[in-house]
Amino acid sequence: MDRNSIDWKGYIPAITTPFHRDGSFDPKGLGTLLDWLASEGMHGLVLAGTTGEWFSMSPVERKELFQAAGTQLKGRLPLIAGCNAFTPSEVLDLADAAAEHGFDGLLITPPPYIVPREDEIFAFYKTISDGVRLPICVYNWPPGTNVDMSYELLERLASLEKVVAIKNSTSRLDKFVASAMGLREQVRVFGLTLDAFGAVMSNANLGDGTMGAAGVLGRNQPGFYDRLWAGDVEGAITIGRLDRVLMRDWISPELTGKFGSAQAIFKAALNVQGLPGGFPRAPLLPLDESGVAAVRATLSNLGRI
Repeated sequence: MDRNSIDWKGYIPAITTPFHRDGSFDPKGLGTLLDWLASEGMHGLVLAGTTGEWFSMSPVERKELFQAAGTQLKGRLPLIAGCNAFTPSEVLDLADAAAEHGFDGLLITPPPYIVPREDEIFAFYKTISDGVRLPICVYNWPPGTNVDMSYELLERLASLEKVVAIKNSTSRLDKFVASAMGLREQVRVFGLTLDAFGAVMSNANLGDGTMGAAGVLGRNQPGFYDRLWAGDVEGAITIGRLDRVLMRDWISPELTGKFGSAQAIFKAALNVQGLPGGFPRAPLLPLDESGVAAVRATLSNLGRI
């Protein structure tokens, strides 16, 4: 497998997982959210990623999430399953469930908390690559793993049989550009910003899209790429400014929430638009009144409410 084995491109949000106030999973809310995201023209979806709060879900719950989403959307747009875990055996178990329920790929970080060495990270991914059916997107996520993978390690990972993409969420622009330039022939690279820089990188074939921000602005976010692909660069940059305002107001340069967790912020953004964001699950907390007011102010300024 390589980048040509998949058709993933454009805006593929890492979506939230709706929970009730008591922390229980809300399957009805999920169904409504999935229908809305598909109708808004998303180019794919990531489920049970960081934004989806995989870390507070049991393996059984994640499998139930994959089953529900696969039953509803398989074949309609690319579905990518967050299969993060501490050990390869746990990842392989989740990956089997994703394949069984019609998913198209896997998103996997290095094991969090442990801070493994580069040879350990490579061995982790190799074991997974050797044991899964679906293609893999390697997820470089320093805020969650305390590891910012080097270009040399990403290059080694790109050579693995099932690795077809990299989501490079480093805060280091030089490292992102190096991976986009050096690995573009082997793997698809995600992490572009919806602005002039992202437009230039995309048109130069130095990046394939964006995974993030939960799709809370609806078709405005995939619209950035739709316009680029139609040759309307100025229109893409104009609509992309909406996403840039959201990221500026809510998310820090280190890609964490400014006044609450990113998960709580994105859920509040859905809720105030009348969509089923629901509540974050402990240990995360919902936004306080001032946080909800900040979210509401941004969405009002953007004409969303």
